[in-house]
Amino acid sequence: MPRLSPVDHATAEGRTKELLDSVQAKMGTVPNLLGTLANAPAALAAFLQAGDALSSGVFDAKTRDAIALTVAGLNKCDYCASAHSFISSSLKVEQTEIARRLNGTSEDPKLNAILGFTRSVVETKGRVSDADLQGARAAGISDAEITEIVAHVALNVFTNYFNHVADTEIDFPVISVSESIAA
Repeated sequence: MPRLSPVDHATAEGRTKELLDSVQAKMGTVPNLLGTLANAPAALAAFLQAGDALSSGVFDAKTRDAIALTVAGLNKCDYCASAHSFISSSLKVEQTEIARRLNGTSEDPKLNAILGFTRSVVETKGRVSDADLQGARAAGISDAEITEIVAHVALNVFTNYFNHVADTEIDFPVISVSESIAA
């Protein structure tokens, strides 16, 4: 049972309705995460604006989603693991690769380096070592990519923590992080 209830799109008013209408138009639905964030329209707007800004950054959708999966796995967020596994599947990522990404790895060497640096950022709460940065750069990760990795981590930590607080009802095929990581 959710600890925070999503806003009912049908009865929403003002800025909340505008935001939910825009989500509905873009996604065809209002996922429970976004409906629940709508309790504070400023929080929903901030999340949507940050996501839109990062979507025009250096990473393609598959890489952005891989970072989200890694962060969800590290933070044991079943909602985000479920949502981003669903998104990755729609982007034609194989299930075995999705499981790797939840564990912070990939068969692709560059993506593996990106996810390794992502793990370092999450595990150290941003206090990565000089060796972590040198390793990322040696793997071909640019300063722009390093910067955007940190931005994606921050955005995904926000949703992970929010889902933990709200106990958001999962409205995607359910992925249990504990079971996926153990597999």
